[in-house]
Amino acid sequence: MAKKPLGLLSFGVFFVLIALTLAMSALGVIGLVEVPSLVIALSGVWIIVLAGIQIGRTEKYGRSAFSTFSWGVLISVLGLAWFLYIRQILVNFLPVILLLALGTLIIVAALRYWKK
Repeated sequence: MAKKPLGLLSFGVFFVLIALTLAMSALGVIGLVEVPSLVIALSGVWIIVLAGIQIGRTEKYGRSAFSTFSWGVLISVLGLAWFLYIRQILVNFLPVILLLALGTLIIVAALRYWKK
């Protein structure tokens, strides 16, 4: 059992992300169609933050911090790609997104074995 109520915290953060993206839509920064893709991308960023919280606190049968971080990167990339697809500029930024995601995962994988 988790020692901290991260599920409840994540639920609250999810509602805050929805509220923020709807406010951005109301202000005209983004369109209403782009709200779900940004919620997904920002939820991936929250999962990355949760991986940072989880470092050093692995449970017996729980997911490792690296695995959680990897899922966060994947979800963020999917949300960002969807957002760019809606804006019709995905083709221009697809190599950048893929290289950025791959590079981030390689750096974190290398840091896992870093000796102090």
